[in-house]
Amino acid sequence: MKTSTRGIRLTGASLYVRDAVELISSMRFAITLLSVISVASIIGTVIKQGEPYNNYVNQFGPFWADVFERLNLYTVYSAWWFLLILAFLVVSTSLCISRNAPRIVTDWRAFKENLREQSLQAFSLRSQANLAGAVSTQAERMAAALRQRGYRVKAQARATTAGEGVMLAARAGRSNKLGYLAAHSSIVLIALGGLADGDLIVRAQMAWQNKTPFTGGGLIAEVPEQHRLGPSNPTFRANLLVPEGSTAGTAILSQPEGVVLQDLPFGVELKKFVVEYYPTGMPRLFASDIVIHDPQRGTQTPARVEVNHPVTYDGIQIFQSSFDDGGSKLQLAAVPLLSDRGGFEINGTVGGSTPLRRGEQTLSAEWTGLRVINVENVAAAQATAATDVRAVNLAQTLKRHLGAGNKAPEGQDLRNVGPSFSYKLRDGAGQAIEFNNYMLPVSMEGQRVYLLGVRETTAESFRYLRVPVDGNDSMDDWLRLRRALADPAQRARAVRDYVRQASAGDDSTAVRAALATSAARALDLFAGDDPLLRQAPPAGQRIDGVAMVPGGLSGVSYFLDQQVPPSERERAGDVLMRMLNGSLFALLQNARAADGLTPLADDQRSRDFMAQSVLALSDAFFYPSPLIFTLNNFDHIQASVFQVARAPGRSIVYIGCALLILGVFLMIYVRERRLWVWFKPSGQGVEARMAMAPHRAGLASNAEFAKLHQLLQQDSV
Repeated sequence: MKTSTRGIRLTGASLYVRDAVELISSMRFAITLLSVISVASIIGTVIKQGEPYNNYVNQFGPFWADVFERLNLYTVYSAWWFLLILAFLVVSTSLCISRNAPRIVTDWRAFKENLREQSLQAFSLRSQANLAGAVSTQAERMAAALRQRGYRVKAQARATTAGEGVMLAARAGRSNKLGYLAAHSSIVLIALGGLADGDLIVRAQMAWQNKTPFTGGGLIAEVPEQHRLGPSNPTFRANLLVPEGSTAGTAILSQPEGVVLQDLPFGVELKKFVVEYYPTGMPRLFASDIVIHDPQRGTQTPARVEVNHPVTYDGIQIFQSSFDDGGSKLQLAAVPLLSDRGGFEINGTVGGSTPLRRGEQTLSAEWTGLRVINVENVAAAQATAATDVRAVNLAQTLKRHLGAGNKAPEGQDLRNVGPSFSYKLRDGAGQAIEFNNYMLPVSMEGQRVYLLGVRETTAESFRYLRVPVDGNDSMDDWLRLRRALADPAQRARAVRDYVRQASAGDDSTAVRAALATSAARALDLFAGDDPLLRQAPPAGQRIDGVAMVPGGLSGVSYFLDQQVPPSERERAGDVLMRMLNGSLFALLQNARAADGLTPLADDQRSRDFMAQSVLALSDAFFYPSPLIFTLNNFDHIQASVFQVARAPGRSIVYIGCALLILGVFLMIYVRERRLWVWFKPSGQGVEARMAMAPHRAGLASNAEFAKLHQLLQQDSV
C-alpha cells in the first residue's frame, strides 16, 4: 500500500468547499506549511526576539526597523501569522492521518494470502523450484524456516486439478507502517505543544480579563492590577530579577507594546550568586543559591539553580537565564582634565543617577553597570593598533573559523584586566553620552595605559582614550601635562627651556629666535590656541569620516595643509614634531617641578611615556567631557536573572519528539517485505514458486531473496 499525497475528496459539497478540503488535507500543503515554519524559525533565530524597539532602529535603520515590526519579526513565535500557520498545520496533518490511517491499519493486518498463482510472475524478485515429498511437508518446512527468520506466516490450502496446494503468505517489518503514523502524529503533538506554551493563551487571557501592557516606570509594587496576571495563569514564560539578599515574586512578561507582570505563587530569595572561573579567567560555572518561600504552605525550600539544571517547584521551572548588577555601590573620584581644582569624590549606585552641575548647565550621571571580571585576549590586543580594545578583525575571524584544519591556531593570551564601570552623562535636553572606564591600567602594545571609553549611541563600539601611567602607576603625570598644555604661560616657559637646551653651544640670537617662534607655534597648534585654528572648520564637522576639533595632531595637520607646500610637508612635519616633542617634555618637567617632584630621566621609559602621551593628548580633544570619573572602590552586589516558566505543553512536545524519533527510525531502518510461496503437486514431487515484494528495492532485498531461494531449494530434485 502507498500513502496518497492528495487530499480528501468530498462529494455532494460545492466546488469551493471540495477544493479547499482537498488542499488542506493534502500532503503537499502540510509540507509547504512546514517549510514556511522552518523559514520563520530561522528568522526568529537570526533576529533577537523581544528587544526594545530602539535596538532594532540602531541595527537596521528606521525604514527597515518599521517594516520588520509590521511583519512581527521581532516576536515571530507569538505573531498571529505564525500561530495561524501552526493551527493550519495541525488541521492539515490531522486530516492526512485520518485519511491514510484506516488504509494503513488494514494493510498492517492483511497477509494478502489470496494472491493468484499467475500474479507471482509479475514480481521482479521471483524464483521456481521442483521439490521432493508432499505439499504439506514442504509447506510446513518453509513456514517454520520463515518464522525462524522473523516472518509472520499464514497458510491457505487451495484445491487444484492435480491435488491440494498451499499458498504461504509471509511478511516481515510491518512496523514500518506504524512509522508513518508516529512521524505525522508527532508533528501534530509538537504543534499543539507549541500553541499551548506560546503567547496565544497569554494574549487570550489579557483580552478576556481586560489586561493591558504597562509602558511606564517605577516600582513593581506600584504597578496597577490591570497590568498583572494572576498566579493561576496556566502558561507563561517570564524573567525574574533577584538581587543578592532580596526576595522577588513578580516576573516580567515582555510584550511588543510594553510589559505584563506575572505574579508567582511563591517568592524567590537569592542567597548568593556563584561564579567559578577557569585559570584563564573565563567563566566556568554560573549558579544561584536560592530559597523558595511558599506563603500558602508556609515552607522555605533551599535549592541551587545552575545553567542547564533548572529547579521545578509547584509546576513552575526556574532556569538560570543570565546575571546582572543588583545595585552595586560605587566610590568614585571626578578628576578635571583642564584644572587641578574642581575635583571631588562621589558615591553612586548601579541603576541610579546623580545630579551634577556644570556652570549653568545641569547634568545627570547615570551609573549603568559594573563588571568585576573583564577577560581580554591580550595577545590579540597587542598585535593590533586598533583604538577599541574590543575590536574584532573580521578577516582574521573568518580565516580562523573557516580556514584549513591543519593550521595551528593563532596565539591567545587571555587575562583578566580588572574591573570596569559604565555610566552615562545626560544633559537637560535628554541627550546622553555613554562612558566605560577601566579601574586598573592595562598593558597595550608594551605600554601600560588607563582605558577611558566613550560612545554616543549603543550602535557604536566604545572608542578608548589610552592614558599612559607614570612611575606610580597613576595618570597624574599625564594630567599635569594636559593641564599645563592649556596654560599659555606654562607653554611659553616650556618653549624657553626647550630652546635653551636645543641651542646649547649656539650663541646666534637669530637661530634661537627662529627656533623659539617655531616651537611656540607648534605648541600652540597642538594646544588648539592658534589664530589659524580659529578659522578652521567648526568642531564636529567631519572630514574623511573624522570629526575635526581644533588642537592636537589634527591641528598640526591642518596647519601643514594650509601653510606648507605639498612638496615640503613631510620635512616640515618632521621638524614640527621634533620641536613639539621637546617642548612637551619640557612642559612636563616644569609641571612636575611646580609640584615638588624630581625631573624625569631622559631614558627610553620616559620617551615611551611621552610618545603615548602625545597620542592621548591629541585624542583628549575628542573626549566629550571635562571630567574623568575613576573608580576608587566598590561594593559588588550581584543579581540573578531567572526565567520562570509554566509549560503544560512541554510534556506534549516531549511525547511528540519521542514519536518523531520512533517514526523516523521505523521508516528508515525497518524494511517491510512481503513473501508468497506457492506449493502444488507435480507428478511425484512438488512444484514451488516464490515471489517477494520489498517496500524498498535494493541490494539488501536482493541478497535476502537469494538466501530464501537457497532455503527453498534444500529438498529440490
